[in-house]
Order: sequence, then C-alpha cells, then structure tokens
Amino acid sequence: MRTITDSECNQQAGAAAAGPSLRGTGAPPGTLTAVPHADHTSNESFPGPPRPMRVTPVPLAELARLLDAGTTGALQDGSAGSADAPSATGITHDSRAVRPGDIYAALPGARLHGADFVAQAQSLGAVAVLTDPGGTERAAATGLPVLTVPDPRGRMGELAAAVYSEPGEDLLQIGITGTSGKTTTAYLVDGGLRKAAEKQADGGALTGLIGTVESRIGDERIKSERTTPEATDLQALFAVMRERGVRSVAMEVSSHALVLGRVDGCVFDIAVFNNLSPEHLDFHPDMEDYFQAKRQLFTPARSRAGVVNFDDEYGYRLIGELKEEGFPVTSFSAEGHPDADWRAENVELGPLGSTFTAVGPDGERVPAVAPLSGPFNVANALAALTALVAAGIDASTAAEGIRTVPGVPGRLERVDAGQDYLAIVDYAHKPDAVESVLYAVRKVTEGRVHAVLGCGGDRDPHKRPAMGSGLARLADTAVLTSDNPRSEDPLAILATMLAGAAEVPAYERGTVLVEEDRAAAVAAAVARAEPGDAVLVLGKGHEQGQDIAGVVRPFDDKDVLREAIRERTRREARIAREAREAEETPQAREAREDLEAPHPPRPSAAETPHRTDNQNR
Repeated sequence: MRTITDSECNQQAGAAAAGPSLRGTGAPPGTLTAVPHADHTSNESFPGPPRPMRVTPVPLAELARLLDAGTTGALQDGSAGSADAPSATGITHDSRAVRPGDIYAALPGARLHGADFVAQAQSLGAVAVLTDPGGTERAAATGLPVLTVPDPRGRMGELAAAVYSEPGEDLLQIGITGTSGKTTTAYLVDGGLRKAAEKQADGGALTGLIGTVESRIGDERIKSERTTPEATDLQALFAVMRERGVRSVAMEVSSHALVLGRVDGCVFDIAVFNNLSPEHLDFHPDMEDYFQAKRQLFTPARSRAGVVNFDDEYGYRLIGELKEEGFPVTSFSAEGHPDADWRAENVELGPLGSTFTAVGPDGERVPAVAPLSGPFNVANALAALTALVAAGIDASTAAEGIRTVPGVPGRLERVDAGQDYLAIVDYAHKPDAVESVLYAVRKVTEGRVHAVLGCGGDRDPHKRPAMGSGLARLADTAVLTSDNPRSEDPLAILATMLAGAAEVPAYERGTVLVEEDRAAAVAAAVARAEPGDAVLVLGKGHEQGQDIAGVVRPFDDKDVLREAIRERTRREARIAREAREAEETPQAREAREDLEAPHPPRPSAAETPHRTDNQNR
C-alpha cells in the first residue's frame, strides 16, 4: 500500500503499513463551500440518489449463495447456471426508485410490508426481490425470483456491496460518530483530505463527504435526506465516488445507522468518537443503549482503528475497553491531558476561530487552527487532525487543510448585514449543545446575548425542559419559539420549555419571551440588540424548511435573521428621518422640499437655440 505523502511522519509507530493512497485520476479538487444553496447538483435522470454508470452484472445465483438465501422462481429451475440466467446491476429498498436490473428489497414496515409494492418494482424493471418469509408469497406471485432471508434489512448492505463490487475497499473511509460535532468534524476531515490530495504528484484525486447537510462527490453536491444514507444508497454512492475518481471520504455515522444496518457492508479505516450526551432517547431506551449503539462502530467488523475523545466520560470508558480488547485506538484531549496521545496546548479562543498547538505522542508540535469559534470546535479540530494522522497523513498537511475550511453550514455561521452586533445561526438542538454554544459566544461578546430556540415535535420530549432552562439561565434574553412542531401542538411544546425556564431562580435567569411564530421571535431578539451584543438563532442551522402539521414551508434561519436585521435598519432610518423632519423650522422645511422637488431638465447643447453675434449684442 502506498503512503499518502512521502513524509516520514506518515508511518505510525508500530504500524505495519501506512494508510491507503489518495492518488487517482479526475478533475482537480474544488474549494469547500461553507454554505449549501438550492443548486445541489446531480446529473441523474432517475429518482433517488446517484448510481454508478458502469456496473458489472452479478448473477443472482451467486448473490443467493452469498446470502445463503432460500430461493423461488428462476433460481430454482435449471436456468440458474445458463447463459441467460438472471443477473443484477443494482439494488434499492424504494419501489419508486427501481431501475432496470435492480433487486428490490421488500422490507417489513410498521404499517405496510415492502412486498405490497413488488408489482410497482417489477413494472420499473426489477429482476428479483429480497424479502423475509412474511413477504415471500406476495413477491413470488409476480413471477420474479425471490431471495428469502430471516432479516433482509440486516443483509441488505452486504448484498449492495457485492452488487457494486465492494466499492468501499477502494476508498479511504473515515467515519465520525458521537452526539455533537459530527458534521463539523466531517468537514474539517474533508479539508485535510483535500489538502493531502492537492499535494499528491498528480494532484488529481477527489474527496467525498457524506453527512447531515449534504453529500459531496468532488464538487458535486447532493442534498441529504438523513445523516447516514440507507445501505443500498450508501453503497451506490461509494460506487459513484470510485467511478469519478474519489479516493477518500469523510462520513457521519449516526446511532440510527448502526442499529438499523445502514453502514452494513462498510469497514472504516478510521472511526472517530467525539462525545456522548442525552439525545435520541425516543429511539434508545437509555444512555447505555445509546452508548452500545455507538460502540458497534469500534469493532473489527466495522473499522480498522479508532480515534476517541479522552475528555469525554464515555470516550474515556471506550478507550479503556478498546485497549483491553487489543483494538488499535488513538486518543485526543482538547483539554490538554498529558495521558492522551494527541493534546491541545496554548489554546487561544477568538470570535472567528481559535489557535492552538497540537502535541503528538512523540513530542511533535504542530501549529493548528480551529476555523470556528468555541472550545468545542478546538476538540472537533483536534479530532479531525488526529484522525487524519491515524490515516497516514502528515500532521502539518492535516493542520493546513483544517485551517483552510471556510466554515460549516449552520454551525456558528455568522450573518452580516452591516449591523454593529454579532448575529449567528447554529444547529444546536439539544441541551449540552445549546449550553456549549452560549458559553462560547459569551466568551467573545462584550455586551448581552439574545437567543432564540425551539424544540422539534415528534422527537424526544424529555429534553425540552432542559432546553428551556438552559436558555433562560445563560441568555440575557431567551426567546422561546417553534422549531419543527410537525404533528404536535406548538403551544404544548412551548409550555414544556417554559416550565423548564420557570425552574430557574428569578435572579439567575434573563428575560424570557414566548413567541410561537419563529420569524417574529427572531425579529424580537434582533429588536433588543445593541452595539456589542450577540443574537443567536439556534436549533435549525442549515435546514431550509419548517414542518408544521405535516406541511413543510420554506424557512431558512439565515435568511430570516438577515431580513430582520435589515428591516430594523430600515425602520430606524425612517424614524430618524421623521424625527429630523419634526424638528425642522418652517423655513428649513421649505428649503429642503424645494431642493428635493423635481426640476425640469436642462436643455442639452443640441437643443439650445443658436444665437448670432447680432443677437448676442
């Protein structure tokens, strides 16, 4: 295996070989765009995520043997080994996204079974069905070959990887998990991967990114429906990346993805653990179950090495467990703990970012920059640097790439409309994240902090009182509002948040306002801002819609905040003008109105009558 750069720093102590190479062909890597736009591009004419253009057909009989699946239809008769035996060129779990040559994965659901839609899949060109015993009879009724396994969802990723010829094996894969910071860390890792690719001899290898905001194939950007794509879509995306010259990918890995098998078929070169705090407790029964879900990523079946946060309680526990098991693990500490493999020293926090020195296990010292403000982003930057070094990239190259990342969509993203106070949009939507953002902004704000926050409907209700109390305690003005209420009553959500705010003693809490309309809430916070203050709009970050009673209407916190600032500026200018006019004397007003009144245009030289010398006399 070739090293990523020729530096001697690539080889890790005790490692048998360096990480995979980023060398490859394709267009030069583009710049990392900080803010997603409506122009997410894709040249796909079919519905659903992108697919590779060239796929070698895989015989269904071969896939059946891989799954050890029960079969019906053509796979049971003598045609399985013949020249015209059925083969597959794709796989999907969505009957609407079937393409000719696909295997349709008919999965059992909470209300309906995917086998109810086999006829639709067949009409679009499906060549076979993967399902469970409960769906076999309905699927077989169409005459399509059927692969039957007890848990089709659990085998779907493995099957997809086989259909697309194991695309992940040709990519350097870095997966990031944890409660907070996955998106930011993924963008920072991508920055380091891009810089490493630029320094290759041909400079042609592209990078990929998969996460909450978007997926990226080089410079092509695809809107994300969820943090981690379903297994069939993910393997197809890997295959597209490989086909287009991508050699490395940074990817967010959610607990849902691990539990539901979305990353089945993946073996990450590096798995990163950022932190763990209460979240998704509507999906996980308790924190131990949540931890064990994340823990799955740090096994030989899922990854080859781990990078873990020494400062986090669950991270510290994970480090100990992995060392006992003999699993390769590298630790990092943004708090500078001397027992961590990589640690941050000389940290200087600033309003636009932070500087620090990353100190490695052999005493190597690398100047580094976290391009976003807040101490938690020092941790994210150090996590990215440690992961890149563990993957075989020179530490200085990694730090250089991280430093050049211009920002992360919806993560401490500044909105500048010419105002004399700080305006920020952030995705923080859980108690720990909200408090971390408020603490970070207070460190760089001379004046007061005015914050807007709501809680999503049809999601974990247990965090709502803590969200309300945290905002009331740490903000000078806490504006409680709607997030995405979905099917819930927005006022009921607000009542729970307000109850949490009321638990904060009066002498500890700021002014609490309740405004159901999110745009009006943003305007209320902006109206209270003075020079040197900060306005924070929290909870939705990069999202560009608001779900109310099942209807998603356009709503972008950045646009709403910017317009609120501009409207305040216009209103203040109008009030000042009216005040000046009210103080004018009649004579001054008459003179001003005369100056402002329209005058007839002066005639041009061509229009001026010619005067003779006699007339001039």
